[in-house]
Amino acid sequence: MSSDAPGATGGWRLAKSTSSYLRSAAEQPIEWHPWGPEPFELAKRTGRPILLDIGASWCHWCHVMDEGTYSDGEVARLLRQHFVAVKVDRDENPEVDRRYQRQVNALTGEGGWPLTGFLTPDGEVFLGGTYFPPTDGHGRPGFRRVLAEVARLWTEEPERIRQNADGVRDALERMRERRASSVPATSEFVSGVRAAILASYDPVHAGFGMAPKFPHPTAVSFLLWDSFANGAPASADRARDTLLRMADGGMYDQVGGGFHRYSVDEGWHIPHFEKMGVDNAALLAAYVEGAQRFSEPRFEETVRGIVGWVRGVLGDPAGGFGASQDADNAPGDDGDYFTWTRGELKAALAPEEFRFAARCFGVGTDGRMHHDPDRNVLYRMVPPGEAAAGLSLGAEPDATFARVVERLREVRASRPTPLVDRALYSDINGHFIGALAKAGSFLNDSAILTEARRAADRFLREAYRPEQGIAHHLDSAGPKGFGLLEDQVAFAAGLVELAGVTADPTYVAPAVRLLELVDREFRGEDGVLRDVAPRLYDGAPLPALAEPSYPLEDSPHLSSNAGAALAFLRLASLLKDDRWREKASRLLAPVAARLGAAGLFASGSALAAGLSLTESATVVIEGTGPRADELARAAQRAWHPNVWLFRGTPPAPFSLPEELAMSSGTTAERALVCFGRTCAPPVTDPSEIASSLRSRGAAANP
Repeated sequence: MSSDAPGATGGWRLAKSTSSYLRSAAEQPIEWHPWGPEPFELAKRTGRPILLDIGASWCHWCHVMDEGTYSDGEVARLLRQHFVAVKVDRDENPEVDRRYQRQVNALTGEGGWPLTGFLTPDGEVFLGGTYFPPTDGHGRPGFRRVLAEVARLWTEEPERIRQNADGVRDALERMRERRASSVPATSEFVSGVRAAILASYDPVHAGFGMAPKFPHPTAVSFLLWDSFANGAPASADRARDTLLRMADGGMYDQVGGGFHRYSVDEGWHIPHFEKMGVDNAALLAAYVEGAQRFSEPRFEETVRGIVGWVRGVLGDPAGGFGASQDADNAPGDDGDYFTWTRGELKAALAPEEFRFAARCFGVGTDGRMHHDPDRNVLYRMVPPGEAAAGLSLGAEPDATFARVVERLREVRASRPTPLVDRALYSDINGHFIGALAKAGSFLNDSAILTEARRAADRFLREAYRPEQGIAHHLDSAGPKGFGLLEDQVAFAAGLVELAGVTADPTYVAPAVRLLELVDREFRGEDGVLRDVAPRLYDGAPLPALAEPSYPLEDSPHLSSNAGAALAFLRLASLLKDDRWREKASRLLAPVAARLGAAGLFASGSALAAGLSLTESATVVIEGTGPRADELARAAQRAWHPNVWLFRGTPPAPFSLPEELAMSSGTTAERALVCFGRTCAPPVTDPSEIASSLRSRGAAANP
């Protein structure tokens, strides 16, 4: 294969990519092409199949395949001789990843990253898989052998290639035909999802499902709603226990804050070490809810830990937040930055502090790494008070714990730090804006709200166009990637939360414009939202992207269709505009019909359906002075599944319940708690606000 640059070999085309994942492959001996029409045109001219690799900078096995398989000379030779190689960053091109995950899964039953696909020059999958070692191993065929066999099949048995591609297409068509033909009643849909969530609950370790165990923050929010709307104490208990077990486990970074992606075991002890922005934003919002609902200090501590990691590690000096932090530092590394040997802990701490830490963090127990049992993931095995028993620490256990964590943080800071992907994506930033707005309000911390504002202001200034929406990616060359559903939904939802928390109307107009765009441009079959709006999309118009795709299931973070319904409902309650509630209901009906037996993975849509039947709440603090401040703080820390808080009468276009809007103003220091369009008697005791918000739960929503 001839090169487009004289004397250039390997992945030189990726060297100036905006993706750190693609740039990291520029020195490989593979003749990589970035996603676009050029490699498909080349494949047609040369009559060769395409090798498609989809991965991400945070993906451990992507690095393993890059460092082993794609650095192998024989693999490079086979690819140069027989294939056109294309490399895609799934964070930069989620619409590409979404379609090829479905195609490979339809063919092989597996998916994930790295995604390895063999395509016809028209972009159709005919073979695929995930990770392949260079030679036979890990229970998988070696990539040298795979490439040689695919090249032989392409030349000698083209009918099999065609049959496989047709089989993928037929499988996808059968999936479409299995869609439910009738729309279930909202209560029936919600009850079915509730039953599935409860059935998947792990009564031993909490959380949902078995190993590998992912966090499902939307399922936690659904259980909290269920406890409120249906008077289900078991749902509240399961939500609380799940939040506690995750926060105490090794999936939560006990030293640096923030959550790793998932736990490889059922007990939350050993994580897969990458830290994802989208996961931490969702978990931050869930822990704010948990802290409000249960007044659990551990949850507030976790909120502060996530916020600290987000601001300190992902924060961009110009505003906004990066996408992720890698799991590893170098080839062969497997979480060494995040784990500790006994010797490392002894060197970092005084003798009694080491004994305290070893007890508290379960050193030498279930957190030992399988590949190196000397290394330990720190998780909270016992509380500080129990760990301190019999030790001479010279301070209260909680103070000792804080001192130990700070010392370990200082020591860890001297280690080589895993790569941070600083790419600025609108969907991830939208999720962070909303979560940080909630956290800033709950903690009464204006600095956190300032960070959310800076992110929103930067993206509105640099990536937002009223007629096109918000671009997916913001970089030095400007915005790109218009027309993707998740960006519009997540960013609009973030703006709605920020507008309501700050009572700043600046953020309302773009939120409304974005959600109007969603409602108008992204409607597909039966009114369900598709992931790409053809009129707005500015990516390569390749045949592979022509088929509509509908993000319906949580994966495990909130699906875009569920996110849109929730954003519609939050905007309706903020502006007291029932048009948006009606839009949510019209969307949720076909979504419920399509989700069928999705169960746990329909949590977001079930939550939206439940909220559509639940009265929203508004709390207005009147008067000024210390007592009014106490009332406001109590309201910030109280929980309701759909509540807004204002200090006095907010500016237009925010709207108060009719009863309150018609009442005369007062200088009295009091809280007015309103549900829907009516208000309860005024509250003057801060301790009564939480119970007042709970009072319209199961009784009003049997």
